[in-house]
Order: sequence, then C-alpha cells, then structure tokens
Amino acid sequence: MALRGDRDAVTINYVARTGDRPRYYANDHSKDTVVIDERPMPVHDCRGEALDLDGAGFLLVRHETAVADLADKANASAYAREIEALLLDLTGADAVVVTGAPILRFSERSGKAGSSDNSHPARFAHVDLSDETGKGFSAQRCPEKDGRYARAAHYNVWRVLSDAPQDVPLALCDARSVTGRELIEADAIVDSPAGDWSFEGYVVAHDPAHRWCWFPDMARDEAIVFKTHDSRADAAQCVPHVAFDDPDCPREAPPRVSVEIRAIAYWWN
Repeated sequence: MALRGDRDAVTINYVARTGDRPRYYANDHSKDTVVIDERPMPVHDCRGEALDLDGAGFLLVRHETAVADLADKANASAYAREIEALLLDLTGADAVVVTGAPILRFSERSGKAGSSDNSHPARFAHVDLSDETGKGFSAQRCPEKDGRYARAAHYNVWRVLSDAPQDVPLALCDARSVTGRELIEADAIVDSPAGDWSFEGYVVAHDPAHRWCWFPDMARDEAIVFKTHDSRADAAQCVPHVAFDDPDCPREAPPRVSVEIRAIAYWWN
C-alpha cells in the first residue's frame, strides 16, 4: 500500500548531457549553462523507513535547536556548535568541523528567493562536491596539525523554518541507486561582491533506476542529514538532491523557507 506522501510522478529537473562542461552560479542564474532535462519520477515518502548515512546516505532526525533566529548571523556560531554535536552523535566521528554559516533558501512564491546570498532553491539535481573537491576541502579543513585522517565525510543538515506543508520540498536520491555514471563534473561559481570563486561539483543526468525520496510535512524540530562526499569507498559516497514542486500541496500553504549548513566529519583511525 502506498504511503500517504508517495507521489507517483513529480517533475525532477535533471541535467542534459551536451558535451560542454556545465557551470552554474550561486546568485546570478542568468549566467548558468546548465540545460534542464525534465523527467517525471516517482518520489517515495520515507518517513518511518529504516535509513542510514552509510547506506541510503541520508536520514531524518528529530533535532531541536535553541537558536530562535537562524537568519541572524550573530547566531551562526551557536547553531554550528549544535550541528557539530548532532553529527558527532550520529556518525561516531572523532571531530566535526562546520565549514560555513547557515544558508537560508526561499521558494519563489515567497518573493524572497534571491534576496540574500545563495537564497534560491536548488532547481536541478546536483551534488555539492565532486570527489576531487571533497578530498581537497577535507585536507584544507582538517583540525589535526599534521593533516592526517583515516576517513573524512561531508554532510549537509537541512531543516525547514516555515510551517507545513512545504510547497517546494527537497527530494533526495537514495545513494544505493546511484552508479556514478550519471554524475557530470561542473563548475559551481560563488558570485559575490567580494569577487567570484569556484569549485567543482556534480550535476546529475537522468537514470530511470534512481530512487527519489522525500519527507513531507517537515517541522522545525526535524532535520534531514545527507552526505555529499565520503573518503570511505565501501560507504554511500554522495546523495544527489533537488527542490521540486509538490503537485498536491494546497495553494494556500506558506512558501517554503529552509536553512542548511555544511560540515565535515573526521575519523583518526
């Protein structure tokens, strides 16, 4: 029997293979060279499903935050400490390093998408880091003086700040359905007044075998934790993800507001 939140076919924006190296920008999407390949795909309600970070590559956890205003940059360090504690508990790692401030994102219907740095929802399937970028960032941020570690894994912690239901939820591709052949190297360009900088990520081509998942009706005291890179070869490597329009969301539902933060977990042996 289908769960309440299963969707038989939603539009997943994949990226077409053109032969050119795609590039996409954090803010000015008019410069993107990504060619969207819309595909109808089933999306499974994974509430209640047994998931783990080294298998599917993601899971939903209950996680209350004491930070009342995550839009206030003054609260970034307090939230980072909460995320460090959460990931230490979930992963059993020896150390966790949060790599940046929380990023707020808004659905287009809010009128706030693009109102702050990197605030558009992610409208095509992607992975934040390529394998080479993940390795490089792990080495750069390693807290040990000699820079040595046995394992490093990158995680994204994503939560909603708006009331349920979400008009533009997050879909996650089960890592067990990812072969690696669908991952296309691309340039992710962070455009800001201070100047542009870039790193290599992946955009994702269609594969009919992909298993897409979501968690409907998320609340503020829940968080999705998902992996974007892992140096351990026998664990889930990365989770493609994308924002999608829920066709069954009531028109009067509040526009989605979400916050994400990224971190690296390290194991010494």
